[in-house]
Amino acid sequence: MGRTRRGRLVNGILVLDKPLGVSSNGVLQECKRIFFAAKAGHTGSLDPLATGVLPLCFGEATKFSQFLLNADKTYTSTFVLGAKSTTDDAAGEITPVADASGLTEQQVLEMLLTFKGEQQQIPPMYSALKHKGERLYKLARKGEEVERPSRDIRIDHIEMTAFRSFGSERPEVEVDVLLSVSKGTYIRTVASDLGDKLGVGGYVCALRRVQSGPFVEPEAVSIETLRELKQDDQYEEMDKLLKPLDFALAHIPLVTLDESSGFYVRRGQPVQVSGAPINGIVRLNLETGEFIGIGEINDDGLVAPKRLVV
Repeated sequence: MGRTRRGRLVNGILVLDKPLGVSSNGVLQECKRIFFAAKAGHTGSLDPLATGVLPLCFGEATKFSQFLLNADKTYTSTFVLGAKSTTDDAAGEITPVADASGLTEQQVLEMLLTFKGEQQQIPPMYSALKHKGERLYKLARKGEEVERPSRDIRIDHIEMTAFRSFGSERPEVEVDVLLSVSKGTYIRTVASDLGDKLGVGGYVCALRRVQSGPFVEPEAVSIETLRELKQDDQYEEMDKLLKPLDFALAHIPLVTLDESSGFYVRRGQPVQVSGAPINGIVRLNLETGEFIGIGEINDDGLVAPKRLVV
């Protein structure tokens, strides 16, 4: 891959296994330095206390990150019931609410299953969402709380995989949960809301993302692996870890362009393509199989370029 004064012209998607205790932007910047990449971005952040699948886009892939943000995600998490946290996770100030040791596994399971399906969720104050131009977590750190409008979310799958009660030793219970959710769903809020419904309070003490769209945990690369490759400047080996630009777009209908149509689309002009969908977003390939970008069917039924690879 080529180089510029700002870095290498790296193109592709890295499936990173985000480590514990660092911000998504912090680990993104480290990976950008490791790859000596001119341009990089992530596709939706994970909390510092969360680990797991974090797709990072390099070069031309950053043009298509918006299509990755909408991907469904799957998490494993441990909820603590019997206390609340100012941040809804273990990073905040923990306050006991009620003795949860009397809760049964069946009680918790039945309440947990009520969260399945489409619903409204109020995002937490400790989040990166903005209120009048300022991040909510910055307001929360100043002791301010503002009204947050509820948002439409969807929980497709929710399953309790373990239940731990400690009897007289500890007035809390721990619940391991597997969840598949739509974009914008806060697992911390699910834990807090579950605790509230049970009357004992709740928060997340562990969170791991195991899937984001087509990207899954087994293919995630650790930061340690990247650091080792960087020591010997093994850029060729690093680049082999990158997924192609269109890997995450396979769910979008494909339109194949002949040489003439590809010529005009690359110059910003819409074209007529036989057999193309009648509306919506489409993935654009040449007859050679080369991915050239994303298009959209316009009001005239033509395939118009929307985001193209340079």
